[in-house]
Amino acid sequence: MSEVPVEDVLAVHQLYGRQSHAIDSGQAARWAATFTPDGEFVSPSYPEPEAGTAALTAFAERFHAGCVESGERLRHVVSTVEVRSGQSEDTLRALAYLQIVGTPEGGAPRLHRLTVLDDELVRTAEGWRVRRRTVHREP
Repeated sequence: MSEVPVEDVLAVHQLYGRQSHAIDSGQAARWAATFTPDGEFVSPSYPEPEAGTAALTAFAERFHAGCVESGERLRHVVSTVEVRSGQSEDTLRALAYLQIVGTPEGGAPRLHRLTVLDDELVRTAEGWRVRRRTVHREP
């Protein structure tokens, strides 16, 4: 496995920051744009995988609407990121921990889930994007 250039590692961290802030603030189209146009999101927390920009945008809209309805602010906290080389110089694989922390109006924060992100990333003209995200729940 070859060493991943530092600028690519930093770009992946920025990508994860953009994703978290976008979905947490209800910017569904911005969140979906961090995936490739045919990008996939697969998680055991949801009944079906989502694929493609329109489906990813709709997913993020539903997620944020659920938060607003519940009165709880959710935060995606991505940490312990490991970026590995991919099949080519234009692909990467990233593993990270994702904590979803919720804070009800006037209440104390609580951990909703601790998961592992397993991402296939591809370099595009706009920078690194997620081709496929597979979420694994901690047992």
